[in-house]
Amino acid sequence: MKKNIAIVMGGYSSEVNISLKSGNVVYKHLDREKYMPFRVHILKEKWVALDDANNEYPIDKNDFSFLMDVKLIKFDVVFNAIHGNPGENGVLLAYFDLLGIRYTSAPFYQMALTFNKRDTLSVLKQYGIQTAKSVFLNKGDVINIDEIIDKVGLPCFVKPNNAGSSYGISKVYEKTAMLAALEKAYKEDAEILIESFLDGTEVSVGVIQYQNALKVLPITEIVSENDFFDYEAKYEGKSQEITPARISSKVQERVEEVAKKVYKVLNMKGFSRSEYILVNDEPFFLEMNTVPGMTEESILPQQAAAAGISLKELFDNAIQMALN
Repeated sequence: MKKNIAIVMGGYSSEVNISLKSGNVVYKHLDREKYMPFRVHILKEKWVALDDANNEYPIDKNDFSFLMDVKLIKFDVVFNAIHGNPGENGVLLAYFDLLGIRYTSAPFYQMALTFNKRDTLSVLKQYGIQTAKSVFLNKGDVINIDEIIDKVGLPCFVKPNNAGSSYGISKVYEKTAMLAALEKAYKEDAEILIESFLDGTEVSVGVIQYQNALKVLPITEIVSENDFFDYEAKYEGKSQEITPARISSKVQERVEEVAKKVYKVLNMKGFSRSEYILVNDEPFFLEMNTVPGMTEESILPQQAAAAGISLKELFDNAIQMALN
């Protein structure tokens, strides 16, 4: 009997449109012989399931079911394709835990932890993972720009603590630009992370559970045409994403070693894609994405393809891991 799969997409953050693209790619590639997939839009104004003709059916939030032509549809597994709030920060997954519904992501606590950049860095530093120097601010804190610059130096990055897709990030070269950068970041989040600039090669590393084993996918080198790997570089073709990365086998082994350690330390499950800067061949951890982009052009699907894993196999594995 086919399993009913809810592909949740949309969300409440600036990443809603990217999430809808990812979710539709998952919907397109799921094996119809094994699964009955439904797109489920989780939006601020409505939760609805869609049929092939894009007719909408309201989701009953009491049990995450819906009625379609008098037939009650309940889900065996939720495929989480929501970037940001509430899919990537753990909120929605805690709800599914209460309902006893399985899902493709890590548990809600791991999702909440990794979505919070400051807290992730705090955990990883205890395990000897290299990171940039950083300063953390809450909205309303008294700001001493000189003290911040003394600690992190210039240039530095100002970024929202809980946000994705490079929304709200600025690279600051001069003291006079700091306040505008803080205001930009505060538009996305009430918490801000300011980090020192790391001069080196940026790499993106996918680590997943595949066929009951931990697998590091081929590493991607990021070469941005812009000043850093910002929204344009990520989604509008303003970067080169080179898979496999142009690094030596020795450096590759070191990156894979650190990436596996990070995944295990954070007690992760399911998908992850983390960003590192290689400084003198040593990986410095930046952040982890636990609901990485899933379009054909996205980095993790590119890495899977380089490993000989099709999107159909990648998505099928995620569902089977959730079921098992």
